[in-house]
Amino acid sequence: MIQPAHAADYRKNPFTLVYDDAITANVPGKVNIHPVTYKLNDLNIVANVYTPANFDLKKKNYPAVVIAHPNGDVKEQAAGLYAQRLAEQGFVAITADAAYQGGSGGLPRSVVKPANRIEDILGMADFISRYEGVDAERLGLLGICGGGGYSLAAAKTDKRFKSVATLSMFNTGRVRRNGYVDSQLDTVQQRLKQASDARAQQAIDGTVLYSGNADLTDAQIAALPYDLYREGYEYYWRTHAHPGSTFKYTTSSLLDLMRWDAMDQIELIEQPLLMIAGSKADSLYMSEDALAKATGAKNKELFLIDGATHIETYWVPKYVEAAVAKLAPFYGKYL
Repeated sequence: MIQPAHAADYRKNPFTLVYDDAITANVPGKVNIHPVTYKLNDLNIVANVYTPANFDLKKKNYPAVVIAHPNGDVKEQAAGLYAQRLAEQGFVAITADAAYQGGSGGLPRSVVKPANRIEDILGMADFISRYEGVDAERLGLLGICGGGGYSLAAAKTDKRFKSVATLSMFNTGRVRRNGYVDSQLDTVQQRLKQASDARAQQAIDGTVLYSGNADLTDAQIAALPYDLYREGYEYYWRTHAHPGSTFKYTTSSLLDLMRWDAMDQIELIEQPLLMIAGSKADSLYMSEDALAKATGAKNKELFLIDGATHIETYWVPKYVEAAVAKLAPFYGKYL
C-alpha cells in the first residue's frame, strides 16, 4: 500500500486543493492562484493559473507551462501540485479540468476521447498565451500520466510548445486496447463489441453506460494486481480524494480510445523532450517505448526517479522535489 499521506482536505482549502503545502490564500509577494473560466468549443472550462512570487505584469516576459492532468484527475490534485511547484521556480503555470470532467462543461459527463483531451491542451495554450505578463514565445508543456500521452500528441503538431515533458506517461489508447502491461490482448474484440453496443444503446434511448466506475473496499484495493491500480485507488479514493475526480468514463468512449495511440507519428515531435518516470513504476515501459520512437526530438532524455512508483510521483515530497529539480532547469534552458 502507498505510504500514509498528509494531504489537505479539500473541504478545508478555499480552492479545494488536496495536496501538501497547498495555497490557502493569495498573499502579496508569494505564489498566487487565480481561478479562471474560459470557453473552448462552446464549453465552459475551469482552470487555475499559478503566478510566481512578486509577479509583475509590467515585465510581460514570463515563461509559462501548460499542465495536462492524469486520467481521472482534476486540477486540484497532482497537476495543481506541479503547477504550484513550477510557479515557485518562476514559471506561470496553468492546469484545467478536461472538458466533460470535473468542473468543466460538457454532456454526457465523463466522456473521455483523445481528440477532446488534446483540444483541452491546445485550449490552455490559447488562454495562457494571452495572459497578461506571459511571453507567448516561451511556452512549455507538461503532461502527467494520461495527460502525458495526450501532451505527446499535442506537441506533434502544435509548435507553440517549445519544449515538452511528461511525468509517469500513460499511453491511454494502448492500455484501453491491450490492457495494462498488455494483459488483455485476448479480449480486444469482446471489449470493442461492448463499446459498440453502448453507443447503439445511447442512440436508441439516450442511456449512457459507463466503465471504470467502482468504489472498491480496502481489501479489494489490496488485491489489485498492479502498483498503479492499487496506489491509484488509494490516492484518488482515500488520501487525495476530490469530488470532481472519478475513474469512470463512458463505455462508448472506447470506440475512440481503442483506435488511438500516443505513439502514432511521434517522430513529428522535434522539440526537446524530457520524460520522467519512477524507477519502480510498472508503467515505465510506456515512457521507454515513447522515448525510443521519438526519433525526431532534437534533445531527448528519460530521467528515472530512483525508488518511485507511478502514483508516488504525484505526491511523495522527495519524489516531487526530484521531478521539479529536473523540470525547472529543463524549461529554463529551452524556454
